[in-house]
Amino acid sequence: MKKCRFLLTLLTAAFLALGALSGCAAQGDSPDGETAGTTFVFGDTTFNAENEEPDINPHNTYSGWACIRYGVGETLFRYSDTMEIEPWLATDYELIDELTWKITLRDGVTFSSGRAMDGEAVKECLEHLVEIHDRARGDLMIDTITAEGQTVTITTTEPRPTLINYLSDPYGCIIDMDAGVTEDGIVSGTGPYIATSLITSEELNLKKNENYWNGEPGFDNVTVLTISDGDTLTMALQSGEIDGAYGMPYASYPLFQNDDYTFSSTATSRAFFAHMNFESPIIQDPAVRQAIAMGIDKERFVNDLLDGNGYPAIGVYPDNFSFGGDAVTAKAYDPDGARLILEEAGWMDTDGDGIREKNGQPLTIRWLTYPSRQELPLLAESVQATLGDIGFDVIINSTADHNSIRVDPAAWDVYASAMVTAPTGDPAYFFTTHCLDSSAVNNGHYHSDKLESLASELDRTFDMDRRAELAVEMQQTILDDDAFVFCSHLQMSMICQSDVEGLVAHPCDFYEITVDLKPVQ
Repeated sequence: MKKCRFLLTLLTAAFLALGALSGCAAQGDSPDGETAGTTFVFGDTTFNAENEEPDINPHNTYSGWACIRYGVGETLFRYSDTMEIEPWLATDYELIDELTWKITLRDGVTFSSGRAMDGEAVKECLEHLVEIHDRARGDLMIDTITAEGQTVTITTTEPRPTLINYLSDPYGCIIDMDAGVTEDGIVSGTGPYIATSLITSEELNLKKNENYWNGEPGFDNVTVLTISDGDTLTMALQSGEIDGAYGMPYASYPLFQNDDYTFSSTATSRAFFAHMNFESPIIQDPAVRQAIAMGIDKERFVNDLLDGNGYPAIGVYPDNFSFGGDAVTAKAYDPDGARLILEEAGWMDTDGDGIREKNGQPLTIRWLTYPSRQELPLLAESVQATLGDIGFDVIINSTADHNSIRVDPAAWDVYASAMVTAPTGDPAYFFTTHCLDSSAVNNGHYHSDKLESLASELDRTFDMDRRAELAVEMQQTILDDDAFVFCSHLQMSMICQSDVEGLVAHPCDFYEITVDLKPVQ
């Protein structure tokens, strides 16, 4: 197992000229003079500010994903391979009444700062979280938290049947608030690795947590490199400059399907989907929304452009969810039907240029997306072709700056993005984040009285069968309104060198750098 690599293809010429970095032998020295030991180098296309992960502070936008993925932070509970809640930093919970939850914490856990993790530390962390993190505050609806020894008692402002699920979201990583957050966004967590340096959208360096509570980490050091370009990621893994990769282009998969590499794949609820902008005059036309929904060829997108690495979506959730797949009905690909709907609504190609018009306005759609998820530019390419065939002029803006653009309702008509729709294993997550008046990322400002009513009932419902029924009704509501078009769900894969084990894809897409990651003995 190599101990350190010289990342030639990833360094600038200036660094090379200055000799700022140099190759090292099997047993080298770290910059502070300590023995470097074994190092795992991980290339990731998604760890960047573009994806709202500028650092590893879980209280900052979506940076909790980086915190939990790279082994720095852990949550009170986590998800099994079958998406069932299981203990992690907590050992148990008790629902005292509809508003009160008592959580028992694990003994013997310390933060990387050296502080013991007890009820007071958890209380401080969660209070700070809901103070500054809008999404967490809306999800958790915490009223008060009290701490006594190794227990915390949480009361909510209203019944929250999914409180334990939401506490397992990456923003729920328990960090030491006494240790604070560094200027570059480094926190003190309880995980198997400790962050030592971070450069946003470039690199994260970690070292083994010698006092980790749940076993001995397999590597002395871990380096996470942001490599957004698929070809660069491919070459880095081929050349041995990185040990593992997340976000490898599907076209590169055949290069690694041999004994020199190990694949780990799983079906996830990560969806690639389009948001309709209800403040856009052209999208306010129901016929236009219907035609878009009927003009996207999901089968072609998955089978031809994704090389089968996924499966066509119907609604919010994949087929393996009781409230997903065939439980709902979406508009099928029907270009002739879409043409008829547009013509009946007055959208005609009067000048024969292939683009429909109505009252002098061309049927032009501004399609906003971003490149760090390799599937999204491919989806834009597919949509441009199939919608073009029925008379749309699709203008694609695939940009890393999408987050600043999507908040301006005058700047786009359709926004295509990706998200894990059920990371907590419960149906509420997608709706509370994307579809309601109170949702933090209701990008298209969609509103439905019916959906608001169903969501209110879901918030108060503890019975799991009824929650599933409500999830089906809520999905069907947004599908009937053509508020969102769900194109595909992800078959997620990670690839590593064959001399590494323990890099395992998980259905919730949270856990990557774990204590089980280690060199093959």
